[in-house]
Amino acid sequence: MDLHGKNVIAGVAGSTSGKTFHAIDPTTATKLTPDFEEASFADADKAAQAAAEAFAIYRRTTPQQRAAFLEAIATEIEALGDILIKRAVAETALPEARITGERGRTTGQLRAFAALIKEGSWIDARIDRAMPERKPLPRPDVRRMLMPLGPVLVYGASNFPLAFSAAGGDTASALAGGNTVVLKAHPAHPGTSELVMQAVTKAIATCGLPKGTVNLIQSVDTKVSTALVTHPAITAVGFTGSLGAGRAIYNAAAARPLPIPVFSEMGSINPVFIMPGALSERAVAIAEGFVGSLTMGVGQFCTNPGVVVAVASKELDLFLAKASELVAAAAPGTMLYEGIRRRYEECVATLAKRQGVSAVAAATTAADAKRTQAGARLFRVDASTFIADENLREEVFGPSSVVVVCKSLAEMEAVAACIPGQLTGTIHTAASDLNACANLAETLGQHVGRLLWNGFPTGVEVCPAMVHGGPYPATTDSRSTSVGTGAILRFVRPVSFQNAPQELLPEQLRNVNAAGIWRLVDGALTKDAV
Repeated sequence: MDLHGKNVIAGVAGSTSGKTFHAIDPTTATKLTPDFEEASFADADKAAQAAAEAFAIYRRTTPQQRAAFLEAIATEIEALGDILIKRAVAETALPEARITGERGRTTGQLRAFAALIKEGSWIDARIDRAMPERKPLPRPDVRRMLMPLGPVLVYGASNFPLAFSAAGGDTASALAGGNTVVLKAHPAHPGTSELVMQAVTKAIATCGLPKGTVNLIQSVDTKVSTALVTHPAITAVGFTGSLGAGRAIYNAAAARPLPIPVFSEMGSINPVFIMPGALSERAVAIAEGFVGSLTMGVGQFCTNPGVVVAVASKELDLFLAKASELVAAAAPGTMLYEGIRRRYEECVATLAKRQGVSAVAAATTAADAKRTQAGARLFRVDASTFIADENLREEVFGPSSVVVVCKSLAEMEAVAACIPGQLTGTIHTAASDLNACANLAETLGQHVGRLLWNGFPTGVEVCPAMVHGGPYPATTDSRSTSVGTGAILRFVRPVSFQNAPQELLPEQLRNVNAAGIWRLVDGALTKDAV
């Protein structure tokens, strides 16, 4: 299957800018073919308009039709076979096994959302029947459910070329909710995005949906991206990436004459707290798990453990000794692209110069910049310095972490209290720690979207109960998740219908519960007809 290197708008491939860019194989720093055509402002406008026109039709599709579409996308992605895997490996330097697993996660997400909307109860249907005899005033008949927002702008993520990109979780959840999509592909893996878009285009045709249901924009120009954020047809944004970029998107959306919601998943240091009993029982095992998590994927996960917090002790010394040994032995790895490698080296150099910070360990094998490589780093700082210096609480995207050494459990709690919003927080405990860590757990829980015990934050299970979010600056909206079926709630809004004729109500709110979904009728959950 050949790549054409063009934008795809309403099913038509092309561009009007006359400019091109190309993908780079980070392992060799060599250009990959073909050249990709840079989208113009006119292309961005056409894509948004195409999504708006398609939305007028797509929002009226049945849950069964949308489910069939999501399932068709999954099937077409699988039909791409090795060509998709090889292109993604070439553009990202991620291992073939990782990309293969990510493809399974992507198709699994699509099918999970299909199952969710086929069952149907997610729309949160509520019916409060009229009470004409109520005194002093009668009650009208009021019914409500969740409805789609409109065209959603989705940004592809650099570190997940499949699961958080063209047909990843943001796209899947938006489509499941009845929205259309404009995908802004990540410029580091444009070929991977185009291949997935080819699968999506086939699924659109197979299901007889409007050609503008999903549109692909290829661009390295942030001004084009901003034009999409501010386009009046766009009604919401899904983004995964850096704090700087996510905040810029949020600010642009808020400054519109008609502001729109932005669901940005951004930086996180994902603190790991190790209680004294846990250190006494298994300091070496925790160090092994920590370094494995730290170096996984060259540290290029938003859930990478960037901070470890513990009370000074001989057991902590044992942990540090083992962690240092493992960090020193860790082989450098190729990062996703040169810009990420360069920022990582700049951040660790800055971190090493912060007052009170000392280097504990670094990979002994030199990283080869020509192969976009980076090595692991481990630093140490005392708790009082960490609390006083907010710069130490900024994410370093890559295999780097800081061990914060405390004088007491109270100081551990003070560290937890000073940490801004995070995607995750982890506590390692033994049975002897459970009473002592109650306050820590409560404090940490106020700052994170996911609280873990006796594990490590890398690896996010795709399931209905998962929360991949958290207070700012982890995300721009702590009430949402970007992983799991709960992600559909980002791109819908509640609408009430008062005294509406049965014939004009959405099917899910009519007296006859044809869909057989759970509904809240006069305050009680039931599947019965009204």
